Amino acid sequence: MNSLPVTADEIRTAAERIRGVAHRTPVMTSRSFDSVAGIRAFFKCENLQRGGAFKIRGAANFIFSIPKADLRRGVVAFSSGNHAQAVAIAAGVVNTPATVVMPSYAPQSKLAATRGYGAKVIEYGSGSEPREAIAARLAQESGATVVPPFDHSWTIAGQGTVALELLADYPDLDALLVPVGGGGLISGCAIGAKSIRPDIRIFGIEPAAANDTFLSKRAGRRVRIKQTDTIADGLRSPEPGELTFPVIEQLVEEIVLVSEEEIKSAVKFLLARLKILVEPSGAVGAAALLSGKLPPEVRTAGVVLSGGNIDLEQLAQF
Repeated sequence: MNSLPVTADEIRTAAERIRGVAHRTPVMTSRSFDSVAGIRAFFKCENLQRGGAFKIRGAANFIFSIPKADLRRGVVAFSSGNHAQAVAIAAGVVNTPATVVMPSYAPQSKLAATRGYGAKVIEYGSGSEPREAIAARLAQESGATVVPPFDHSWTIAGQGTVALELLADYPDLDALLVPVGGGGLISGCAIGAKSIRPDIRIFGIEPAAANDTFLSKRAGRRVRIKQTDTIADGLRSPEPGELTFPVIEQLVEEIVLVSEEEIKSAVKFLLARLKILVEPSGAVGAAALLSGKLPPEVRTAGVVLSGGNIDLEQLAQF
């Protein structure tokens, strides 16, 4: 196995570092879901996480790792919403200013929540320079530290704590299903899960309308796609990360694609039958199970519901 950007020990250290800031989220089951999907599913409810998504884990681990002398100059991030809120929360804990670059098309609930947590929001449109470039310029002007949403070892380690918690509660799962955007969550979870259960099968779930990681894994190299308009706004990264993709190549068995309608159906099923609100990005794993897209020999699966931040106006359209 090639060298990985994060070790299992670093993920365990991250778990201790963020304890008290990130919640230990519950794991839910549903007989009705299992009956329809034909598999026993264990839902890791990061939709109930602080800030409404798993992102607080990576953001907090990153920000809490910044040297104090640098931390005083603040932090800058770019995000469509969940990472933005997480950075704002973590920055508030250590009392450092946060500036977040967000697209103007981001859900209004995420824009409002990020501002509500105390961050300064800089919006950009479709014709603007890349968000990474905007964030880099702001950081250079102020001396602030850029907090990457996925492609950094500190971020990956923090995200991997999701799998540590899930497998501490349910160590005998056949498979783990994780949403795939830039790859920070699935990379950290794959490393963490394999350290506990080496034979667990890892499946990344991606919208068919934003299939950069699927194409990359098939090509054996990072593939960049054009900007997409999938309803899973948290999974719109145009290509997998430089650090995260090698982990996906090594540890993730398959990238499973789900359609927009399958995602909508999963959101509605989780709300109606489990009584939990999950955003489209967080529901892709459930969508894969409900549409029967896992190998038939997989009988038990951990499913990361990565977030629950969705505009009610968007939900009403489902």
